[in-house]
Amino acid sequence: MSDNLRNSFRSREALNIGVPGPLGGPGARPLQGSKAMLDHAARFVGDIPLNYDLKLGPHLFSDYAVDLARRVSAANPRYVLEIAAGTGIVTRQLRDALPLTTHLVASDLNSPMLTIAQEKFGHTEAVKFQIADATALPFADGTFEAVVCQFGIMFVPDKDKAHREAFRVLAPGGRYYFSVWDSFDFNPFARITHETVAGFFVQAYPDFFAVPFGYHQIDSIKASLLGAGFETMSVHVLRIHKTISKTTHFAHGLIYGNPIIEEIEVRSTARPDEIVDAVAAALQREFGTDPGRMPLQAIIFDAQRGG
Repeated sequence: MSDNLRNSFRSREALNIGVPGPLGGPGARPLQGSKAMLDHAARFVGDIPLNYDLKLGPHLFSDYAVDLARRVSAANPRYVLEIAAGTGIVTRQLRDALPLTTHLVASDLNSPMLTIAQEKFGHTEAVKFQIADATALPFADGTFEAVVCQFGIMFVPDKDKAHREAFRVLAPGGRYYFSVWDSFDFNPFARITHETVAGFFVQAYPDFFAVPFGYHQIDSIKASLLGAGFETMSVHVLRIHKTISKTTHFAHGLIYGNPIIEEIEVRSTARPDEIVDAVAAALQREFGTDPGRMPLQAIIFDAQRGG
């Protein structure tokens, strides 16, 4: 990496983030189109980020974060950007896995999520936090040797543009690591939650879960990466079975840990806690009583920019 590239990286200061159909009732249909739901999905505010971190993180994200950090650290990159870092679940694993000399930037479009992420690190730990749009990254061309994103690209409205931006900020030979959820078929907890929630809406039901579990067609994702300029790539399907020690705790996170809670509070025929109980009961029927074991399946992409 050139001195100019290093200076470009060092000159950028992190922002101070502490400153400001078949479902539902008769005739029910999805609330909004895909584009609108993607916009809605960005509204992780209020208590949502904390519920997301504490009640979904241990069940859904922590194991995949360890795996992704291991893949990144194996390449020994010196300049790493995480996009859609959320509450810092992967960021924490990256910082622990990478050498102390590695420069790490964690970015997200959502300030409340990054606030929680920042609290996971001491003042002396080398992590910069920056608010950033994945489709318009505020970094110079070729700044990073690795770009990382866990379960975030699904929420980006223009995914092709996000892949092009990842390519742009990578140095020659740099690698782009990201993961997406496989479909409802391989993640039945999401299908169960989606269907259970829909049953409490007389008319339009929230279609939130169709977003994170709707971007899994490997060939179309590969085509997008090739179109962005990546020359080589590998794809890994990773299936795990996760123990659910407290089903109600997990169900609470599935309802209170994402923007679907806003639609429930405004338009549902039931109170949120009633829906939590219904989701917990449905999960227990499918996976067994506490502790239960549920399958999870994700797809991990590793795309490399030509040298």
